[in-house]
Amino acid sequence: VLLITTLHKKKWIIPKGVIEPDLTPAESAAMEAYEEAGIKGRVYPKKIGKYQYRKWGGVCSVKVYLLEVRKILDEWPESELRERRWMSITEAAEIVKEKALKPIIRDLQKYIDKVFES
Repeated sequence: VLLITTLHKKKWIIPKGVIEPDLTPAESAAMEAYEEAGIKGRVYPKKIGKYQYRKWGGVCSVKVYLLEVRKILDEWPESELRERRWMSITEAAEIVKEKALKPIIRDLQKYIDKVFES
């Protein structure tokens, strides 16, 4: 699992952002993964989970997608602003900031197995 730090480098999160008007949610997820984590690959179009968190005085809803990483870049748009780290599913579920994201990460192997069955 690849996690990144928040902009202030205090907490570990997954890449995420707003859905761009001209992109699908999955395409927006791929764009955020590139911009925030410096990875490119294939996003599976069906979301594997969703959660909410508080930000900007409101509640943000996040749809989570699997991305099969095919390229890891040495430099990317936010490489000076964030750290990234590969870790096991267990470690990622323990260290991730959002409590509602933890069960999604814990079930990640189940989602991966399901994708590769098809």
